[in-house]
Amino acid sequence: MKPPMKPSMKPGQRDDLYATRAMPGDFVFDERVAAVFDDMIHRSVPGYATIVAMTAALAERYCPPGTRIYDLGCSLGAASLAIADRLQGRDCEIIAVDSSRPMLDGLESRRAELGVRAGAMQCRHQDIRDCVIENASLVILNFTLQFITPEDRSGLMQRIHAGMTGRGAMILSEKIVLPDPELNSLYIDVHHEFKRAMGYSELEISRKRAALEKVLLPETVADHRARLADAGFESVEQWFQCLNWVSMLARKRDER
Repeated sequence: MKPPMKPSMKPGQRDDLYATRAMPGDFVFDERVAAVFDDMIHRSVPGYATIVAMTAALAERYCPPGTRIYDLGCSLGAASLAIADRLQGRDCEIIAVDSSRPMLDGLESRRAELGVRAGAMQCRHQDIRDCVIENASLVILNFTLQFITPEDRSGLMQRIHAGMTGRGAMILSEKIVLPDPELNSLYIDVHHEFKRAMGYSELEISRKRAALEKVLLPETVADHRARLADAGFESVEQWFQCLNWVSMLARKRDER
């Protein structure tokens, strides 16, 4: 058996994009963001490493040989690479999809450095709304749906459900809004405390929040549950939450 891959690649640059000047316009996943993304997401999303590790653990349970795993909005491929490591030797194909060319370039470089077989992982430069889902035992959207326009979200969930195997599952991780305004405000404040503890300044926190305001559009857990039920998923369980960051497991009904 191949020895396990190293859990992480060489660290990327430190995220100081908002330290000296605001990025022009809204937040975009361009070359500058790709260069600092590892640092950015670990210092911004509490529990991110746990979500990635558990995504790979769940893949081991839900992905029989001969099926596909789709990582939609894969960014630098943390989940895809963790799954590739966990499922070494199993005949499953990982389809990593992202509309950001710089992000996908970073994943392809890491895949080559780690020696992941080309046949085991396919990288697609594509809008996830145009991705055809076929024979999927697992579909992953880790902090991706929040960047899709709300009117396109239901159709995407329906296409994912239609392309899954009879016992397929989906991992959906998102930033959420709480229905209780007071609690929602508290969680936001504590999240900002988390970011300050991770080394971000007040200026950086404020500038990034302004840049994301029009492109990251969170919803409540109830909104997600209703959409998944409408798409045909049999059950939805929230397995992780830290403040306003959650991850859910949605299962398709066994059609055998």
